[in-house]
Amino acid sequence: MDARDTELKKELDATLATRKELGPEYEAELVEAFLEKVEKRFDDTADRHVRRQLAEQQMTAARGGRPQVAGGRAGQGEGMGVGERFGFVTVSLVLSIPLSAIGAVNAGLAGLLVTWAGIFGVNAVHASGGFPWFRRGRRSED
Repeated sequence: MDARDTELKKELDATLATRKELGPEYEAELVEAFLEKVEKRFDDTADRHVRRQLAEQQMTAARGGRPQVAGGRAGQGEGMGVGERFGFVTVSLVLSIPLSAIGAVNAGLAGLLVTWAGIFGVNAVHASGGFPWFRRGRRSED
């Protein structure tokens, strides 16, 4: 566990302790505040990751090599670009904040877990390239 994980765990512990002191009427605000901290951390991590990938692609291009698309799909014609993946992940995580708050407030921990299982599932399907039968049907209409 690195220092940032330890810091985030301390924030979660403090949020839970505050919830015990203030009671359930402040639960939504506490969950939202904690999720904003998680989102900021994710944004920082994603920004670093994208900058590193772009720098690697620029170095490869400068050396005369063919740039690789994330996921090793360069040259296959069906791969997603870094921008598309980053955009999907960003939208997914931004939407996860209110969805997590709604799930946690209405159904507690079970609602939060179901919400994140759904978010994970959607991102996993997107990262794997989706459903080939759906993609083929959509392309034939274009």
